[in-house]
Amino acid sequence: MFKKLVGIEPLELISSANKKLETFAETVILHEDTPNTIAEIVARIGDADGVLVSHRTILGREVLEQCPNIKYIGMCCSLYTPESANVDILYANSRDITVLGVRDYGDEGVVEYVISELVRCLHGFGNKSNGAVRKPWSEIPREITGIKAGIVGLGKSGGMVADALRFFGAEISYFARSEKEEAKAKGYQFLPLKQLLSENEVVITCLNKNTILLHSDEFKHLGNNKILMNTGLSPAWDAEPFEEWLNGNNLVYCDTLGALGSNHFLAYPNVNCFQVSTGRTQQAFKRLSEKVLENLATYAKTQ
Repeated sequence: MFKKLVGIEPLELISSANKKLETFAETVILHEDTPNTIAEIVARIGDADGVLVSHRTILGREVLEQCPNIKYIGMCCSLYTPESANVDILYANSRDITVLGVRDYGDEGVVEYVISELVRCLHGFGNKSNGAVRKPWSEIPREITGIKAGIVGLGKSGGMVADALRFFGAEISYFARSEKEEAKAKGYQFLPLKQLLSENEVVITCLNKNTILLHSDEFKHLGNNKILMNTGLSPAWDAEPFEEWLNGNNLVYCDTLGALGSNHFLAYPNVNCFQVSTGRTQQAFKRLSEKVLENLATYAKTQ
């Protein structure tokens, strides 16, 4: 059991999970706002041996060095790689601090977003971001049936997006670090990145945070008359060639500004960005809460 467990910012856990935290510590403190400075973060942690953090606040070395009692950091947000995390995991591990995060709690909402926006695009449903009436992408309304869709990054969410598109009749190809037998069994074609970009009308990037694969040469292969969707937490592209590509007859879809990369791009009429995370749903918060509690229970068993 922890002596003191501190949530240093809003954790977005459901109320029953917040109550359950009390079974893991003698004292539980949950802050309801985000700290603005390193000094404020350090003050909130104080002598706590357990810390909970969401995606907003960075727990870097300069913070951890000033908090010698920390034994456990629970990330109430996605953790895929140490490089993409908002916690300095390598330094924490060097201090024998256990860091556990969660994965795959908001993917279902992301899949629904991709299907919803692609249907609106192909059929011409609704309005553009500037309020103008949307016209069908190909002038005549189309189904997803038969459309060529390339998935860049076939992890959990990328695989779910591929499966959903295939259900509606899309032809699926993908690029990943290596060919996947499960995808091959489903009939998905593994392609080199540049070939995938050239051959598909719809390209969907499903990459880890801070992973950039689309550079100038990749956009040349992507070409015009394309639909590009990014479901990641950060841009999958370099800004300069991306902006040049935006000047063509192309469409871009991102749910968040973080995925788009800059407010500057919002001025483009062919950019569609809700500025809302589509993975943040009622069900996702429940899954997140369950996984955070599971991580705490797993750590407790080792003590």
